[in-house]
Amino acid sequence: MRAVDIIRKKRDGNSLDQAEIEAFVSAATHHTWPEYQVSALLMAVVLRGMSADETAWLTAAMIRSGSTLDWSDLPGPKVDKHSTGGVGDKTSLILAPLAAACGCVVPMMSGRGLGHTGGTLDKLESIPGFRVRLSLPDFRSALQNVGCALIGQTAEIAPADKVLYALRDVTATVESIALIAASIMSKKIAEGIQALVMDVKFGRGAFMKRIDDARVLARTLVDIGNANGVRTEALLTAMDTPLGHNVGNALEVIESIETLKGNGPKDLESLSVTLVVRMLLLAGVAQSEAGAEARVREALGSGAGLDKLRAIIRQQGGDPVVIDDYNRFELARDRAYVTADKSGFVSSLDAELVGRAAMILGAGRDRVDDRVDPGVGVTVLKKPGARLCVGERIMELYHRGDARTDRATDLLRAACVIAERPPAPLPLIREIIE
Repeated sequence: MRAVDIIRKKRDGNSLDQAEIEAFVSAATHHTWPEYQVSALLMAVVLRGMSADETAWLTAAMIRSGSTLDWSDLPGPKVDKHSTGGVGDKTSLILAPLAAACGCVVPMMSGRGLGHTGGTLDKLESIPGFRVRLSLPDFRSALQNVGCALIGQTAEIAPADKVLYALRDVTATVESIALIAASIMSKKIAEGIQALVMDVKFGRGAFMKRIDDARVLARTLVDIGNANGVRTEALLTAMDTPLGHNVGNALEVIESIETLKGNGPKDLESLSVTLVVRMLLLAGVAQSEAGAEARVREALGSGAGLDKLRAIIRQQGGDPVVIDDYNRFELARDRAYVTADKSGFVSSLDAELVGRAAMILGAGRDRVDDRVDPGVGVTVLKKPGARLCVGERIMELYHRGDARTDRATDLLRAACVIAERPPAPLPLIREIIE
C-alpha cells in the first residue's frame, strides 16, 4: 500500500478505509514513511476532514500502536481532565492535586505546547529537577504514594500520537477535529482511567474559533470516550482572553501555586474548581454538585491541595521549596511594558496574539527541536473591563533583552483594544455536554 496513493485519495476528498488508516498509523509509529509524507497526509486531513468512522478507526489504531494501562489494583476511582489548549490555561496544575486531595487517583498524561498555546509539560519542567519522563513502574509508584502523577507520554502509550503530535505543532496541522479527537482520546483511553472531563476551548485564543466547531469537537470526544467505557463529559469554555494573568511557563506555575494558596485570579480559580467538581461527580466520589464543591473548597481552603502539589513535586524529583520561594525559578530578569495610549477601558485582549507574543519571547516552539525558555512570558496587568489612564501599564514582558522583545511588544499592542465603555461581561463556561 503506497503512501502516495493514500495521500492522493484523502487530498481528493475521499474517505480512507480502515486498512489505509492502519497503514498510516503503523508507518508513523515505525518511521517507514518519511516525515514529509506523514505531514502531507496530516495536511490533507486538515483540508478535507474525516468521517466519524475514519476518526474512530484512527483513534483505535493509535491506541493499538502501544499498551493500555491497568490500575485496577490501586484503590480509588481513576479520573483525569484534558484541555484542548488555551493561552494561560494552567488548570491542570491546580485541579490535579485538588482532585487527588479529594480521594481520586489522577494518572495525568499531558502534552507540550502546540502552536500559540502552552503545554503542561513545559510548565512543569520550569520547576528545578521536575521529571516528566517516568517509567511505568515509577508512574505506578507515584500513584501509589501520592495519588497523582503528571507525566509526559511514555514510549508504551500511543506512540503513534507522539510522532504525529510533534509534526502537527510545526506544520500548521493542529486545527482538525478528527486529529485533535484521536490524539486526545487515544492517550486518555490507554491511560486506564474510568472517567474523563474535557475542557474544550473556543474563541480567539483557541484552536476552535467558533463555539459551533467546539461543540462538534466536544460531542466527538464525549462519544469516543463513552463508547470505549470511559465516562466522559465536556465543558465549553471561552478563550478570547488569557486565563488568569500569567502566560509563560514558570510564570504560570507561580500563578497556579498562588491559586492553591487562595490568592489566584478569580477566573482561574472558578474554572479549576468547576472542573474538579465535574471530576468528582463522574468518578462517583460525590453525589451532588453542592457536595462536590464543598469537598473541593475544603481541600483548597485547608491547604490540602497545596500539600498534594508539594508531594507531587517531591515524588517526581522536583524542588518542593519552589512552593514557598519563587526565586528558585529562572525567571528572565529584563522587563518591558505595554502602556495605554489613551484613557478608557480595556475592551478586549486577543488571547492568540498574547500567546504568540509569549512564544516569540521563547516560551513556545517554532520547530520540533526548539528549546523552550522557562523564564520568559507575559503578565496581563489589566484585563477586559479594567479602567485605564494614559500611560498606565497594561502588560509586563519577561524577556532576555534581545531583538525578539520588540516583535513581541508589537503583537501585545495589537492585542489590546481600548474603548470608551467597558465590555459586557460574559460567562467563562458556556455549556456542559454530558
